[in-house]
Amino acid sequence: MSALRIGITIGLHHAGEALWNNGIKQNAVFLAEALRHCPQVAGVVLVNTTAVPVTPALPWDLARYPTVGFEAAKDSVDVLIELGGQIDGAQTDYLKQRGARLVSYCCGFEYIHAMESVLFRRRLWGENLFVNQRYDDIWLIPQVAHISQSYFEVLRRQTARVVPFVWSPMFLDERVAAIEHAGEYQPRSGAKRLSVMEPNINVVKFCLYPALIAELAYRERPESIAILQVTNAEAIATESLEFITLLNQLDIVKEHKAVFLGRYDTPAFLAGNTDIVVSHQMENPLNYFYLEVCWQGYPLIHNASLCDDLGYYYRDNDATEGARRVIEAIDTHDAQASSYRERQRALIERYLPNNAQLVATYAALLDELMTRPLR
Repeated sequence: MSALRIGITIGLHHAGEALWNNGIKQNAVFLAEALRHCPQVAGVVLVNTTAVPVTPALPWDLARYPTVGFEAAKDSVDVLIELGGQIDGAQTDYLKQRGARLVSYCCGFEYIHAMESVLFRRRLWGENLFVNQRYDDIWLIPQVAHISQSYFEVLRRQTARVVPFVWSPMFLDERVAAIEHAGEYQPRSGAKRLSVMEPNINVVKFCLYPALIAELAYRERPESIAILQVTNAEAIATESLEFITLLNQLDIVKEHKAVFLGRYDTPAFLAGNTDIVVSHQMENPLNYFYLEVCWQGYPLIHNASLCDDLGYYYRDNDATEGARRVIEAIDTHDAQASSYRERQRALIERYLPNNAQLVATYAALLDELMTRPLR
């Protein structure tokens, strides 16, 4: 097989857009890093599918991450992986006429987004929906497969397959460079500061269960918990009567040991405000936040089944078990902080772009893709 030239789509919203402010764009870069390690790949470019011009104003290294518009890429790529920006029917026709392969790389919770859009009248696409049925393959990261695989397969009339999740600390390293101790967890005496940093923008990652877990731990060991800090919650804590009423049932709230804050940069908030992170997810059992927290050595109390060997795992929605893990972290984490961080990084190695097994899997996927007849 001749050396493959691969494009991965992104969707720029403005000419100076940062690469690290969006999980989808990070996913594109991490995938690019992994594919560059595949022996049959000659090069990888990011392909912008919007009308925003690609200029030197983009605040990332264009030598390391070459970025072009679709028009500049359409005659050179052998494989276009549609990840962060969608191409239309005419662009699909053009690529197919050239013999290029088209892959849909699914790394978002489209089924949930569609469901919420329908039920809560949140417009996503209106009358302009284009469902491309000419993909040569559909690749899904593991955490979206359970809820979205059939959704994609039925609408796109193509069988999907689960592919390795890729993550790198490269952006995290940039963000912690100016933080003392590189933002890594530092043991601290006294009562512990619990932090909950769920986005609170849909049902997938919501702060209520972490608050319930913190409440149970506080009831058992009030002297061991200094404060519960819930970020990304300022709006619901002031505007949602239901949320206010529920949380006012908790001792940790009634005794003024809980605060509900706005949005914060994760590494800085961890380094300056946090001893223990409490998390909960529904249909999102692996994500960047967990890996960032564990890579930096912070105790993560979580129910993410795809990475149950990381941090302090509790099952499903078991708040009692979650509270036990909080107390375990309070009692034992500081004594093993250094070895814990080393252990977490060794476990996370399986997701890194240069992991030999991960690279081999993507190389095999590309080999199989190029033997398929064009759709």
